[in-house]
Amino acid sequence: MKWGILATGNIAKKFASTINQMSKENEQLVAVGSRNIESAKAFANEHNIPRYYDSYEALVKDQDVEAVYVATPNTLHYENCRLCLEHGKHVLCEKPFTINDKQAQELYRLARDRHLFIMEGLWIWFLPLYDRLRSILQQGVIGEIKHISCQYGFVATGARKERKFNPALGGGALLDIGIYNLGFLRIVTGDEPQNVETQKVHINEYGTDDYSCLNMTYNDGCTAESVQTIGQELKRNAKIEGTKGSIFLPDFQHAETMILEVEGKEPETIECPVDINGFEYEIREVSRCVKLGYCSSDVYTAKDSIALTRMMYDIRMSWS
Repeated sequence: MKWGILATGNIAKKFASTINQMSKENEQLVAVGSRNIESAKAFANEHNIPRYYDSYEALVKDQDVEAVYVATPNTLHYENCRLCLEHGKHVLCEKPFTINDKQAQELYRLARDRHLFIMEGLWIWFLPLYDRLRSILQQGVIGEIKHISCQYGFVATGARKERKFNPALGGGALLDIGIYNLGFLRIVTGDEPQNVETQKVHINEYGTDDYSCLNMTYNDGCTAESVQTIGQELKRNAKIEGTKGSIFLPDFQHAETMILEVEGKEPETIECPVDINGFEYEIREVSRCVKLGYCSSDVYTAKDSIALTRMMYDIRMSWS
């Protein structure tokens, strides 16, 4: 797949680095676009990209680009994805997909109409460890799931803090990292909660959330707790408790290890290391789906993406 990158921030750098390590899989960076020509040029030089542009419009007009990775701030995802689709490009959009589910539905509909592929880049969904986890849960190894907990927190300072919390950019801890928590819960349950309650939320001086604790209840009686914060360091721990045992993930985002404990047995540490850094699996998924002529993934489906987008929107609206 010949890729273009739309925007040149930190997440775009990680994506570019990943693609450059996948040349044997026929993944290739051919162009980058920025609103600043110097940024585009510097990015291109750093990542050995042959062409660079001073606008997103110029990038999507490049006939050699087959797919575009959208790495702009959250509030721009909808218009940037739409621009790509309208110019015949497949799209992988950095999470969160859009600000609300109406925008998400429109993008998936436009992709279908144009016979193009689009997917939200919730990269943890495709990690090998989660394939193993799904298998363990489906086999009923820990019995019926009764409770799930997950937490994620980090500290942002300076310009990064302002960017993470800026309401004009779709800032706040829920949109920025809470999607990992909620995505993890959907991986485990395969469903959306029947009820979501905010146990606690803190709105900062920017008018966005820097901390929230959410309690969820599912139709089968399973409960979950999700804590997400930008302002304090929290280990990215997660635990799944069942009627016959439990599974602990010391880092559910960069998930390569889990500890399985089943009643009457010794704890088992399961290792599923990634090939590069974890991003490679979503990139492979895009290429696989494009080759098959899909407009959306059958692994991380449009339904999954829209449901997570809707949940985050509803939660945020309940805080206002």
